[in-house]
Amino acid sequence: MTDATSPESSSGPTFPSHPLRDAVLGEIHARPFRPLDTPRVLLHYAFCLDGEAIVEDRSWFAEMCRSHGVAGPEPAARYHTLGFAGGTLSWERHTEFTTYTWDGPAEKSQVFAPLTGNHPFGRAFRAPGPMLVAMRLDLVTKADLPDDWEGHFDPASLVASRVEAGAGLVASDFRADGHGMTRFLLVDETMTPGQAGTVAQRLLEVETYRTLALLGLFEANRLQPEVASIEGDLAVITQNLQGVTEMQANRSVLDKLSRLSAKLEAGAAASAYRFGASRAYYEIVNARLDALHEEPVIGRLGLAAFLRRRLAPAMRTCQSVEDRQANLSRKLARATTMLRTRVDVDLEDQNRNLLESMNRRARLQLRLQQTVEGLSVAAVSYYVIGLVSYVAKAAKKSGLPIPSPELTTGLAVPVVVLFIWWTVRRIRAHHDEDEGA
Repeated sequence: MTDATSPESSSGPTFPSHPLRDAVLGEIHARPFRPLDTPRVLLHYAFCLDGEAIVEDRSWFAEMCRSHGVAGPEPAARYHTLGFAGGTLSWERHTEFTTYTWDGPAEKSQVFAPLTGNHPFGRAFRAPGPMLVAMRLDLVTKADLPDDWEGHFDPASLVASRVEAGAGLVASDFRADGHGMTRFLLVDETMTPGQAGTVAQRLLEVETYRTLALLGLFEANRLQPEVASIEGDLAVITQNLQGVTEMQANRSVLDKLSRLSAKLEAGAAASAYRFGASRAYYEIVNARLDALHEEPVIGRLGLAAFLRRRLAPAMRTCQSVEDRQANLSRKLARATTMLRTRVDVDLEDQNRNLLESMNRRARLQLRLQQTVEGLSVAAVSYYVIGLVSYVAKAAKKSGLPIPSPELTTGLAVPVVVLFIWWTVRRIRAHHDEDEGA
C-alpha cells in the first residue's frame, strides 16, 4: 500500500494527457483583462490579413520583440505582449485580421490632444495589411475631465452611458477624428484598475467587431443587383415556359437556367463566409454590450441602443440577401427539374419513334431476306441441276447404264430443290441459335 506521504500520493497519479489539453487550458487565459491605472491612453489597430501576410506579420513582430531583448511569439501563438514606452503593446492574431493594442501613461493635457510622446505606431511600425480599425481610448479621472469634453465629439451621434454600476462613464461618437482615429472616452469615477481594464477591453472589442460585422452589409449591397437580375430572368423564363413545346427550345431554356444557377451559386459561395462572419461578429458585439451593464445618461443615447439601431438593419439586410439566394436556388432547382422532365419526355418520344422506325425497317429487311432466300434456292438449284445434267450425259457416253440423261435430270430436280431448301433453312437456323446465345 502506498504511503500517504510518498511522492506518488502527494503529487497525484499521472495519466496520459490529451494532445490539446495544454492549449485548451491556456486558451481561457490567452487574452486576459489587464488592470489599467488612471490616467491612461490606449491605441488600437486592426489590420485585415490573408494566410501569407499572417506569417510575415508574426515574423516582423517577433523580430521587434527580439530587438527589445525579449522573446517573440511562438509559431502557433495567437497572443503576445511586449513592454514598450512605459506601457504594453499587445499583438493578437485572429482568423482574418490581426490587432495591435498599446496602452501607455497619459497626462491631463493629452486627453483630446494628439499624442506627441513615444508610442509604437510611428514611422518604424510596419502595417501588416489594410487597416480597418483605428481607435483611441482615453482613460481619465473625473477630476481631470475638461468641462467642454462634449464639444470634442459630434453632437449628432454622441452617445454616453454609465458602466460598472455607475463607477465609470463611457462616451463616443463612433466617428473618425482628424487623425483617422475613432475616439472613446472612459471616465474613471470610482472604478478599480481591474474594472477599468475590463471595460476598456470590451470597448476595444465592440469597436473592432462592429466594424468587421458591417463588412457583410457591403457584400450584400454588391450582390443585391445580381440577385435581382437573376430573379427577373427566372420570372421571364418561367412565364414563357408554358409556350415552349419544341425540343430544341426546351434545351435552350435549360441552358439558360443552368447558367443562372451557376451564376447564383458562385455568388452564394463567395458571400457565405462573409455573411457567416458578420453574424458571428454581431453576436460578439451584443455579448460585449450586454457585459457592460450600461445605465442610461439622461439626455443621451446609450452605446447599445445606438449600435443596435444601426447594426441590426445591416444584419437583417445580409440575412435578407442570404435568404433570397437560398429561395432563388430552390426555385431554379424546381424549374430546372421540371424542364429537364419535359426534355426527358421529349427524348423518350423520340426514342420510341426511332424504335418504331427500326422495327419497320427490320420487318422490311426480314421480308427482303426471305425473298432473297427463295431466289437463292432457285438459283443454286438451277446450277446444281445443270451439274447433274452434265454428269448424266458424261456417264451415258462413257457406257454406264443410264436410260436417258434428260430423264435423270428431270427426276433430280425435285430432289435437288428440296435438298437446297433444307440446307438454307439449316444454315439460317444455325445463325439464329448463335445470335440467341
